[in-house]
Amino acid sequence: MSGGAEIPNCAVDVAPDKMYGLLAEAGCLVVTGMATPAELQAVRSELDPYLEAAKVEADDAEAFYPGHTRRVIALMHRSPTLCQLMTHPTVEHLGDRHLLENCVKWQLNVTAALEIGPGARDQILHREEDLYPHWTPPRPNLILASMWAISEFTAANGGTLIVPGSHRWDADRVAKPNEIVRAQMQPGSVLFWLGGTLHGGGANVTRDEWRYGVLFTYTLGWLRTEENQHLSIPIADVLALPEKTRTRLGFDMDYNGRGLGFYDPRILAPR
Repeated sequence: MSGGAEIPNCAVDVAPDKMYGLLAEAGCLVVTGMATPAELQAVRSELDPYLEAAKVEADDAEAFYPGHTRRVIALMHRSPTLCQLMTHPTVEHLGDRHLLENCVKWQLNVTAALEIGPGARDQILHREEDLYPHWTPPRPNLILASMWAISEFTAANGGTLIVPGSHRWDADRVAKPNEIVRAQMQPGSVLFWLGGTLHGGGANVTRDEWRYGVLFTYTLGWLRTEENQHLSIPIADVLALPEKTRTRLGFDMDYNGRGLGFYDPRILAPR
């Protein structure tokens, strides 16, 4: 695959407006240097017990999710380090630029730690925004997605499939082989893509490598999230989080408490 299409890339210290432009044009972008080695090691330490306990999924050729994969969700409850990375300044900037044109606030949608093992097949290409079928592609920006490389991503070990430019396509256009790219990036890098960009998990054709990534997607504040964050983290943990993190999890009041998500704060006050 590939041969013509490319995923643009830049360093984390590139000017935010340039980063936004690259992502808006291609519908995908790799940003290097997003997480430090110490942060990556902390994520491994925090999530290893859950991944080791996770069942390696068997493969079903007709299933949406390929087999030979370990999957853990509810990451905001399980990894304090990921709680911090979830609101990384680069994420905040790209989320504001791509999502605020269609909402007042945006929120965390999905979290998942994914280890793709040897023998995993290519996933069916899809769009994150297919979750909301009430619009037909090309849709307004509804979702911003990100895949954090905890291990190295290569063309052989399951690097994410991505189709640059497909966020502007009609629903019936099918990607040609030379339009599909396998994301390759070093640990600490992040692959961003827009909700309308075709993508999928890549096949792992190695003998013994497990490709380890963390998925965060974000959506508009007035849309129902795919992963129910309110039931994925205990309320006591939520109250201990920084305000920005709570906002991204949807635990705030929109429009000064007069619109979506209002509640009585006295119910959550310590007794």
